Amino acid sequence: MSATGFDKPGGPEVLRSEQLPVPQPGENQVLIRVAYAGVNRPDVIQRQGYYPPPPGASPVPGLEVSGTVVAIGKGAPPEMLGRRVCALVSGGGYAEYCLAHSAHCLRVPKAMTMEVAAAVPETLFTVWHNVFERGWAGNGDTLLVHGGTSGIGTMAIQLARAFDITVIATAGSEEKCQAIRDLGADLAINYKTQDFVEEVKTFTGGQGVNVVLDMVSGDYVARNIECLADDGRHVTIAVLGGLKAEINMATVMRKRLALTGSTLRPRADDFKALLADEIYNHAWPLFEDGTIAPVMDQTFALADASAAHARMEAGDHIGKIVLEVAGD
Repeated sequence: MSATGFDKPGGPEVLRSEQLPVPQPGENQVLIRVAYAGVNRPDVIQRQGYYPPPPGASPVPGLEVSGTVVAIGKGAPPEMLGRRVCALVSGGGYAEYCLAHSAHCLRVPKAMTMEVAAAVPETLFTVWHNVFERGWAGNGDTLLVHGGTSGIGTMAIQLARAFDITVIATAGSEEKCQAIRDLGADLAINYKTQDFVEEVKTFTGGQGVNVVLDMVSGDYVARNIECLADDGRHVTIAVLGGLKAEINMATVMRKRLALTGSTLRPRADDFKALLADEIYNHAWPLFEDGTIAPVMDQTFALADASAAHARMEAGDHIGKIVLEVAGD
């Protein structure tokens, strides 16, 4: 099969096509003939040499795919054979065939294209776990999302609005701020021209937000804490602005704050299966009826994965970037 990988870490140009054996499904696994693969920030970080795949995972990048199940392993439901699915995977998405745990697959609705389906799993699983499970967001809360036009950001805005959560989001241009508003955000903040701490305080009448979804870390953490209301929750899912943060722990105690974070890729299969089940019951109906759909930015051919990575690194995209492997 054709796949896209790299020999040594580096810039987007190190990605290159290769021929690999078609993998065979093991226990509880299915083999998916890939139609499209999503491109995500962790793929970029892996290519740069900072995010190696967990033990047993394919070294080929790609954390989400859509396609058709063409083979099943022992213990996988036989009725999945021939089913259109999208799946969260721990690697291997940039290829014509990809293995997935059967319980990490979601059935693609008839009205959803495979191109769109490939843009769903990684952001949906990440947002659901971090905003609703770790951040305990609920009706009547206010959520601050950084990177509002990223794949994660656009998914977080839509999911939060669907559950009656007020959303404040940041972005780096007026065009991106308008895109955030169009998605339903209650307030869009241009972080290049506005102080998001002051804007949050003004919007909330000095009360602050209940949850912060942070992809920046670094010096943003102390500013995020200023934005949090009493009993607020700060959830970190990326460290694009730096690994370390200096914060005032007295403020954390006084406000009774909870600081947490997670990485999804190395979590156990059983955990991801439980997460997929919860998503299927509570969030997936919103995709089936069209209430929520991923924001699509641009689609590249699998052979042009380097251009897709370059676009993501440039930061000009709004929504999801995907790779076409076999098409619908």
